[in-house]
Amino acid sequence: MSKFHSGIVLSILLLVTATATLADEGMWTFNNFPKSQIKQRYGFEITDAWLDHVRLSSVRFNNGGSGSFVSPDGLVMTNHHVGADCIQKLSTKEKDYIRDGFYAAARNEEAKCPDLELNVLVGIEDVTRQVKEAAKPEMGEAEINQAQKAAMSRLEKDCASRTGLRCDVVTLYRGGAYDLYTYKKYTDVRLVFAPEFNIAFFGGDPDNFTYPRYNLDVAFFRTYENEKPARLEQYFRWSTAGPREGEAVFVSGNPGTTGRMLTLAQLEFLRDVPYPFVLKTLARRRQLLQAFAVRGPEEARICNDQLFDVENSLKAYTGFQSGLTDKNLMAKKAAGEKELRGQVAADPRKQKEFGAAWDAIAQAQKKYRAFYHRYYMLERQLALRSRLFEIARDIVRLVEEKTKANEKRLREYRDSNLPSLEQELFSTAPLYDSLETVILTDVLAQLREMLGAEDALLRKALGDGTAESVATRLVSETKLKDVALRKALVEGGREAVEASTDPMIQFARLFDPDARAARKQFEDEVESVETVNGALISKALFAIRGTSLYPDATFTLRLAFGQVKGYREGGKKIPYTTTFRGLYGRATGKPPYKLPKSFVEKKSALNFSTPFNFVATPDIHGGNSGSPVVNQAGEIVGLIFDGNIQSLPDRFVYTDEQARAVSVHSEAIVETLRKIYGARALADELKPPGQRPGK
Repeated sequence: MSKFHSGIVLSILLLVTATATLADEGMWTFNNFPKSQIKQRYGFEITDAWLDHVRLSSVRFNNGGSGSFVSPDGLVMTNHHVGADCIQKLSTKEKDYIRDGFYAAARNEEAKCPDLELNVLVGIEDVTRQVKEAAKPEMGEAEINQAQKAAMSRLEKDCASRTGLRCDVVTLYRGGAYDLYTYKKYTDVRLVFAPEFNIAFFGGDPDNFTYPRYNLDVAFFRTYENEKPARLEQYFRWSTAGPREGEAVFVSGNPGTTGRMLTLAQLEFLRDVPYPFVLKTLARRRQLLQAFAVRGPEEARICNDQLFDVENSLKAYTGFQSGLTDKNLMAKKAAGEKELRGQVAADPRKQKEFGAAWDAIAQAQKKYRAFYHRYYMLERQLALRSRLFEIARDIVRLVEEKTKANEKRLREYRDSNLPSLEQELFSTAPLYDSLETVILTDVLAQLREMLGAEDALLRKALGDGTAESVATRLVSETKLKDVALRKALVEGGREAVEASTDPMIQFARLFDPDARAARKQFEDEVESVETVNGALISKALFAIRGTSLYPDATFTLRLAFGQVKGYREGGKKIPYTTTFRGLYGRATGKPPYKLPKSFVEKKSALNFSTPFNFVATPDIHGGNSGSPVVNQAGEIVGLIFDGNIQSLPDRFVYTDEQARAVSVHSEAIVETLRKIYGARALADELKPPGQRPGK
């Protein structure tokens, strides 16, 4: 049920050219896809027209997932757990769509999401030269980092002004290259269908990242323009057969961050500092939310999505850490880095240009150890956990940043990003005082534990109060739940914010100088060193290995490939697919193996031999949740929703021995739409055009 994935080559620092890349490895950009490798391996010729069709039919969800257009009328398919953010926000005490599901039988019943943005990648332009020209010989690493960020902001603003599209400069190869991505943006997105949580996440946390699986992790949305369903030329047709064992399949989606091009020192830092801290924090947050959920049905409802995310992340990071604590894996990474550095050292010119890069990054990790926890808690943890604090900080920072030139701002407040930021900031999504209070209480308590009760900032922030008393006062007295007030503060600018007596605004203003200082220290002493020297390592890699390499994932559109294939575990063969028969055999009647009422009542209508979930080898990762699985004809055969436990170390390396991507089978989706939910109109919309009613 993850937004994470795939793993194990000798070392990603030993990446080779596309034609020699191991097995089905690679999260490839659409402007550098290994066509010859596909033809050699699978006998299938990829054309530019095919790539364009797949790219323009693919969708990015701004809340961290992927999706695809599946009809000419703007219909979008993704995972239930990707769509759950919207589903939760549309739910009420009286109508719990997470628990009970949702189906709009008619277009006028489709429910508008309060703040969802979907992006379709319509253009890619290489802007490496323009970004790198901002760096001057006399500049230090921190100055280069800021100059290049300024250049990126200028490029994005110019692009957005010229095209009216969303424009993002994407950093590739750890700073080795930069592409300008242009997106068509949809902000009127409406919920069409979602199954009940008990079948979308059947097996719950115990089955998460395992296989065999039995999850109907699917949801459908529709994009609108000018109050009418978007009319599309590019969308995926539905396969009438589904995937066959051994068949080549492709996954188009937006994998999140991977670390395959990180140095050994960076991986050791992750292993020793951030990951243990994140795991401890996630375990703490899970306990907090579980305790909140048992207070009553309404508390369980309003924290459902957050609890799912925390449990999912906890299991994922446990898997990531298992890779970094694997001595064999780390030894292979060390050997790969040693070999590359040896090849650089063997050439005096390369040694002079690239040789010091690894040591510079290692020194930056040592500096980072000293201030990581303060930086994380002040700059990320507070806003990540408390939505009201996040709103307050965005308002405080937005009015301040808008007084600066576009290229001088923090990246998230650049002109080209403001429409997306303001859509989220002015969202009408409900906020719940009870949940906000317990979360903010815990974050403030953790701050005190991490920074110490004598920390000057905390003394000012908490005074003589407890974390609970301060959080209770802030949440109960703030007026930021009023969207009109948020807009008035932003429109009033810095003067209005400085004059505001809202306690949450004042609290955010109190924290902001220290949080900015921690961020600047990170950017100047760590990020800049990693970017400048990471680019040098990439340049060395290009010089030695060639340029046909795939970059680390960046939550931008990538295309992976592989084949439908089972695996062996513990001496046992794991078949590539499960069936409805297996689903009912696994159901016990008790959570998390309790089927929803609809599946119990309509059991006799189903064909028990229909495939339910399946596994395949494409190289994917976090953010790929909701990605379409398509065949050579560009038809939908499945829907990515998870990986097995063996895939989690693939964040750093790749293997297809046991690691698998887990998908909902296309036949299972249609079978349930027709026979369980009576969603005939929706199922008909998925049919090939000539087979739809009235055609």
